[in-house]
Amino acid sequence: MKSSLLVSVVISLVIVASAANFNQDIDVTWGDGRGKILENGNLLTLTLDKFSGSGFQSKNQYLFGKIDMNIKLVPGNSAGTVTTYYLRSEGSTWDEIDFEFLGNLSGDPYIVHTNVYTQGKGDKEQQFYLWFDPTKDFHTYSLLWIPQRIIFSVDGTPIREFKNLESKGVAFPKSQPMRVYSSLWNADDWATRGGLVKTDWSLAPFTASYRTFKADACVWSSGKSSCSYTSSPSQNSWLSQELDIASQQRLKWVQKNYMIYNYCTDTKRFPMGLPKECTAS
Repeated sequence: MKSSLLVSVVISLVIVASAANFNQDIDVTWGDGRGKILENGNLLTLTLDKFSGSGFQSKNQYLFGKIDMNIKLVPGNSAGTVTTYYLRSEGSTWDEIDFEFLGNLSGDPYIVHTNVYTQGKGDKEQQFYLWFDPTKDFHTYSLLWIPQRIIFSVDGTPIREFKNLESKGVAFPKSQPMRVYSSLWNADDWATRGGLVKTDWSLAPFTASYRTFKADACVWSSGKSSCSYTSSPSQNSWLSQELDIASQQRLKWVQKNYMIYNYCTDTKRFPMGLPKECTAS
């Protein structure tokens, strides 16, 4: 079955669920030794210094899934640094679902930057502060990607939902398998206060830490999905997950109290009219 038809079918609960050992599920792909898998595969660290950052990717590609990662962000003065955690497909017309954590001066909050790309086109940014210090301990950052919607969550609290509105003419990522990626790199030309605050290299190296990668997902390999397709709907699974009333209330709480930028309200950026998904019911 072609991947473009996946939205029109119901996927049965025959899914690869992996509470990962980093040695088994992750490849450190760049950084010349600055990315390290430790503690028998239970801990991964990425490091940035003046010469290079570092990054990793999942061994598997996925076409729909719920991806969880426990991350402890760079502590102290992290201004100029960016820690990313995202899904991305290959090619020049890629799909992508982004968490980016923009560092800041010690004592100031991180900015959580989110975006969705379809066929290489993004411009769907929302930004948030967090309601806790993400450098003191590990917190769970989750991406739910299913045919009906994308949900960004932090410790189980949804902060953003991007619905499939193809019926309204809005592109939605549904046919390109994606890997999980993460990186720690220097972006002091834009990351902190628009580039006004630069990275303080006297504080290097900067380190972000990762634990407990979990992928409840359909693995894509050799043009096929590990999930089977059936006319029998599967209940109580991530494949049919949606925001219940309590989750909708938590989402509204986050967006009311912690959202600091929403492209859907940026009329100066879109003088010819806001994107269709911003006004669709």
